[in-house]
Amino acid sequence: MRPKTGLALFLGITALGTAADARNDRLHLPLGNVLTSPQAKSRLDPGVQLYFSKQPYAAPTQRLGAFTANEKTNSLNKTDEEACNWVFLSAVRGLQEHARRLGGNAVVNVVSFYKNQEFASETQFECGAGTFISGVALRGEVVSLK
Repeated sequence: MRPKTGLALFLGITALGTAADARNDRLHLPLGNVLTSPQAKSRLDPGVQLYFSKQPYAAPTQRLGAFTANEKTNSLNKTDEEACNWVFLSAVRGLQEHARRLGGNAVVNVVSFYKNQEFASETQFECGAGTFISGVALRGEVVSLK
């Protein structure tokens, strides 16, 4: 076997082994901790309200459509909770930015939608925590409230 062929074979087998061992844990973490954090206060838009799952909200004056924010972050040198909280804020910010673009001031019925599987909770969000990458997907309806 030629040296280049042997090296390519070795690297291919190593990559397959690493992919097979890749971690993808689904974590359910508290919303309250991350939404009241200093990072949330600096990154989120206080002008766009958020209502998770079945939280009550005023009757909308306008419904502007559903939207899904799917965000990923590097999880190296971070705990699962740190990575998940960071990427959750990115997904929430994505929902808020979309609401602003459409002229809405709230996102209602926000649920986790990781890998197209809904997880609805008023107190928790779902995060996929992997060896190298963590991800959060959130889906909600953009509305205008009085």
